[in-house]
Amino acid sequence: MNFRNSWFNYLFPRKKGKEELMKKFLIIGLGNIGPKYENTRHNIGFKILDEGASAQKVSFVAEKLGDVATFNFKGKTFVLLKPNTFMNLSGKAVKYWMQQENIPIENILVVTDDVNIDFGSIRVKAKGSAGGHNGLKDIQEKLNTDQYARFRFGVGANFPKGRQADFVLGEWSKEEMSQLIERLPLAANAVLSFATDGLGNTMNVFNGK
Repeated sequence: MNFRNSWFNYLFPRKKGKEELMKKFLIIGLGNIGPKYENTRHNIGFKILDEGASAQKVSFVAEKLGDVATFNFKGKTFVLLKPNTFMNLSGKAVKYWMQQENIPIENILVVTDDVNIDFGSIRVKAKGSAGGHNGLKDIQEKLNTDQYARFRFGVGANFPKGRQADFVLGEWSKEEMSQLIERLPLAANAVLSFATDGLGNTMNVFNGK
């Protein structure tokens, strides 16, 4: 490479065009850090991202405000983020990595648990309210919008009235764990589909499965 050209490019880097920016996607899996929470229902976002990273043979690296793994698939760049801010402060990490990677809001997908959906079911939506979920609530607050895609994985509502927090922070049952082995690859494929096939197609193919 010509030295003058390379030096010029270093001093005046080319701005990325809209088409180039649209090829990069930020996938956020919500959860709480530490062994205490590793196998809890609230950490399904982490689990789905772990499944996706494993399938692509990439590892997470500790970075600012979270663990991050990056890979390319079908011409798209995936930035997987597991915030280390704990669930209730997830928005700080999301905002930082959107800015750090220069990723537009239409290219982010937040993966989280949902007690209002049957266990193992998938529901991808273009937008919506936080629905009482503290992680989504903080993201909405930090981004000042609810106009971002979210992927809700059903954990069911098998808990007595007033015990929701204990339920989502509780560990999976043996029966649930055995079923997750089949559900996690499907969930990881839905994440890939979001970027490669688009939100609408992903909703049509995966919602309710």
